[in-house]
Amino acid sequence: MCRMSVVVEENGVEEMVLENVTRLQISGTTIEVSAFFEEPRRLEAVFIESIDFLAGKLVLKKSAA
Repeated sequence: MCRMSVVVEENGVEEMVLENVTRLQISGTTIEVSAFFEEPRRLEAVFIESIDFLAGKLVLKKSAA
């Protein structure tokens, strides 16, 4: 089973949000990510910039205000 790492990129800097993500749910500009044994994280005003399946990395970017 492959699991992803989720990072948020802002101004060229990536910040780790959650590793070993098992679920991602999108509702408008809100994304909720979950992993085993951890509380789900809700990220507001973000969008998916890229998904690298080979590296297991999902990059989110902050929406322009």
